[in-house]
Amino acid sequence: MPSVTVALERSRTTPPPRTLWLAGGSVMTLRLAAGDRLRIVDVEGMQPVQLYALDRAGRVCSHLLHLANAAAAHVTLSAHLDGDTPEQVALRARLDELGVQPADIQGVQLGAADNASGQTVELVADQSLLLCLATTCEGQVLDGHLPATELRLELQRVAVADEELPPPLADPKAEIHIAAGTATAYEVAAGDYIQVIDVAGRQCSDLLVFDAAALAVGEEHGLDPTATRTLTNSIYPLPGLHDKFVDDRMRPLLSVVRDTVGRHDTFALACTARYYEDLGYPGHPNCSDNFNVALAAYGITPRRGWPAINFFYNTALDGQGRLSLDEPWSRPGDYVLLRALTDLVCASSSCADDIDAANGWQPTDIHVRIYDAEMSFSPGIATRMTPDAQAKLTRETGFHARIAALTRNFVEYRGYWLPDCFSAEGPVAEYQACRERAAVMDLSPLRKFEVVGPDAQALLQATFTRDVSKLAVGRVSYGALCYEHGGMLDDGTVFRLTETNYRLVCGDEYCGTWLREQAVRLGLKAWVKSSTDQLHNIAVQGPRARDILIKVIWTPPARPNLAELGWFRFTVGRIGGPSGPAVLVSRTGYTGELGYEVWCHPADGAAVWDAVWTAGEPQGLAPLGLAALDMLRIEAGLAFSGYEFCDQTDPFEAGIGFCVPDKDADYVGKSALAERKAHPRRKLVGLVFEGNEAVGHGDGIYAGRAQVGEVTSATHSPRFGRWIALARVDATQAEIGNALEVGKLDGHQKRIPAQVVRFPHFDPDKTRVRA
Repeated sequence: MPSVTVALERSRTTPPPRTLWLAGGSVMTLRLAAGDRLRIVDVEGMQPVQLYALDRAGRVCSHLLHLANAAAAHVTLSAHLDGDTPEQVALRARLDELGVQPADIQGVQLGAADNASGQTVELVADQSLLLCLATTCEGQVLDGHLPATELRLELQRVAVADEELPPPLADPKAEIHIAAGTATAYEVAAGDYIQVIDVAGRQCSDLLVFDAAALAVGEEHGLDPTATRTLTNSIYPLPGLHDKFVDDRMRPLLSVVRDTVGRHDTFALACTARYYEDLGYPGHPNCSDNFNVALAAYGITPRRGWPAINFFYNTALDGQGRLSLDEPWSRPGDYVLLRALTDLVCASSSCADDIDAANGWQPTDIHVRIYDAEMSFSPGIATRMTPDAQAKLTRETGFHARIAALTRNFVEYRGYWLPDCFSAEGPVAEYQACRERAAVMDLSPLRKFEVVGPDAQALLQATFTRDVSKLAVGRVSYGALCYEHGGMLDDGTVFRLTETNYRLVCGDEYCGTWLREQAVRLGLKAWVKSSTDQLHNIAVQGPRARDILIKVIWTPPARPNLAELGWFRFTVGRIGGPSGPAVLVSRTGYTGELGYEVWCHPADGAAVWDAVWTAGEPQGLAPLGLAALDMLRIEAGLAFSGYEFCDQTDPFEAGIGFCVPDKDADYVGKSALAERKAHPRRKLVGLVFEGNEAVGHGDGIYAGRAQVGEVTSATHSPRFGRWIALARVDATQAEIGNALEVGKLDGHQKRIPAQVVRFPHFDPDKTRVRA
């Protein structure tokens, strides 16, 4: 294939440490050279790991790891190879090549069930090794087992080697390596997949795409960034419903299947000779000239600057409309997976820019893999809940198969696909079903943490605004976690499962990290284990919710049944009878209605959904998506992270000051919150508006010319037939009946009259949730 290569000098120094993640209940293989160092960090604690080492000849050599505290592993490697994950398939193939049977490979075990959070082991390879690391999952959380959790691996190579490519997603039909500062053209058949990989991280790759059939008759119709932005109503497509790149005829050429970065550019041209000339670098290699050479064999007319999809290029528009750039977000092995929607001629570059931060100041290689159309890949956007966390592709909840039969309108929410609305009737009808009958929704992305150990209560008492010492087994408490300055980390609910075991349910993955840090700071013997992937939940909300679930949930005689279950209490039971799937049912919700949440293992999701749906159909049960949920929670005055609160907002300003009672025990932020309560500056209020002009999050609120607050959430309320909002305003402007205005455009050219009303708008006395 035609290409042009530009020689760029690359420094070869000791490589930086590479961070890898071993998920709980999985296996990973690493090749270690003599002198390579590996640190194994038990992030959450209580997670053993088994190590199996082989030399180049396939001989077991775990003794060469020189691990003083290691014990013999209780299982051979074969116990970890009974599945069909890509890692397991690849490892079985490698062992076959070596002529080694997994059942003959004995290993060693590190750690135990009482590992401290953050416990670390370091090993150094004496010779070249094939090292297999594995963890096991002992059972389900609802059956009393703690979840298997991930380990962080910090690999320090002793010398720079060729950049390591990530394992292929499937068997590739073609591999195209694009050296730093070059471009290559290639052809892709309709239906095939294109994986563009940033090999070393922080490297841009521009992509040009042309309709091959049009080229064959002398017409050039290429991917058009402007048309794509217009049709998708976004700066670039992402996996999901609006995932298409189109050409100048508005015909789709590519769909985005996966994206592990989520930060690209469709505004700037591929870099040009003019760009470098204007900065004093005449003759500098550039992507546009490289594309011209690479595409010459296809008869494509050269251009001085090519409009392209600039993958991994990190640009932003500032408040003055200027385009700025910074280092890419991409890390080694990050990729975009695309699917060809017709026969294509493509060209990919490894950007040659080494004079600014566009490529982290040092251009590196790009790798492209082509996969056959017969392959199947789940769509996903990678999410890192904390900067150093493992990137995880968007997942499906345990209820996804049932929900997908009712709608295609899914959006990515905190690492999962959730329905925005349902195809049959839409958000308003879903809303009405919840207010008048009952609705069921998937809330599985909520983060769940098992807080266990003799000091579990002491840890929560020192971090949660509510008095956990007064929380009885079987009860739930709503409160906040705050920083020292009083700003909120998150809100959440604490379940007391036993005398020493608690469960925190919240929205932010970082809460687990923060709680572990507090346990270390306070010297407490408590562990915080993530159970999000083992506990998925649906909410059944509305006036008929109790009648529906009474028919579904069996509870043992020693536990409250559904008729007896009070507000903010929970029970355990099973679906359909004593032999059915295990569930936990709490009388909690996020709608302002009588409601329950049903928690189960994802493997039981379909059975739980089917049972609830069957019992609910005669009662008019309807599915409910995020759009309708937003209407419900705004009417009910329920806070949402990033809207009603953030780290610059205290619970009083978020409208949840009731969850900061006076308690004797000290906790993080207590002093700051006492000061903020005594001298409030802002208050969350309800607003109603005249007319039907739309109001949105972030709109300024004015008293005359002065801005005195902002809208945090707004919706057109089906119940009240008008626009309503939650808003944070200066404390002097919060009196009920006060007249204010929302400023649109520049804040002054257009005003929408508003009035402060009792908060929340719907059922302010909470009579329905207590029913």
